[in-house]
Amino acid sequence: MPSVLLITFIVQLLIHLVNTVGASTVNAVLWTIFTRLTNSKAAVEQRALKTKFLQLKKELNATSSQDEFAKWAKLRRQHDKVLEEYETSKKGQDSTKATFDKVVSALRWLGTNGLRTILQFWYSKQAMFWIPQGWVPYYAEWLLSFPRAPLGSVSIQAWVLACGAVILLFNDAIIAVCALVMEAASSKKVQPGKGAPMKVPAGKAGDEKSAEKKEL
Repeated sequence: MPSVLLITFIVQLLIHLVNTVGASTVNAVLWTIFTRLTNSKAAVEQRALKTKFLQLKKELNATSSQDEFAKWAKLRRQHDKVLEEYETSKKGQDSTKATFDKVVSALRWLGTNGLRTILQFWYSKQAMFWIPQGWVPYYAEWLLSFPRAPLGSVSIQAWVLACGAVILLFNDAIIAVCALVMEAASSKKVQPGKGAPMKVPAGKAGDEKSAEKKEL
C-alpha cells in the first residue's frame, strides 16, 4: 500500500492540475469521453441533426429566394424543421449534461479536497517523518509539528504545504523553460535573414564599375 506521504503528494498534485486547467474544462473533457464511450443515442442524434442543420443552412444561403423561390421555400421548411428538432434535442442533452456536471463535480471534490481533508484529520496526531534532533530551533519544530503532531516531527498539515510549494515551484520552472525554448526557436528562425549578405547581379556590378570609370 502506498505511504501517506505519497498519497498526500498525489492528491495535492491533482488539486493543482484541476485548478490550473479549470473545473469546467475537466467537466467538458469527461463529458466528451462519457458520450463517446457510452455511445449515447441522444448524443448521436444531436450530432446528426447538427450536421444536417449546417448542411441545409449552407444550401439555403447558396439559393436565391427570388430566382429559385420554390427550391428556397422547400429548403427553408426543412431548415426550420431540423432546427426545431435540434433545439429540442439540445435542451434534453443540456439537462443531462447539467446533472452529469453536478455528479462529476461532487466526485472530483471528494477525490481531491475531500480526501485531503480526511487525511489531514485522520493523521493529524501522527508524524509523517521525524527531524533529527538539533537540526532546527524549538520554534521551527513547533511550527513543523503544528497542530497536533508530536514535537520534533513533521505534521501532515506541514507536509501538505510543502507539497503545494514544491509543485508550484516545478510548475513555474516548466513554464519558464518552455518560454525560453520557444524564444530560442523563434530567434533561430529570424536570424538567417538578418546576417545574409545581399548578392549583386554580375551585369549590374559591371555597369556600376564602368560608370565609376567614366566619372573618373
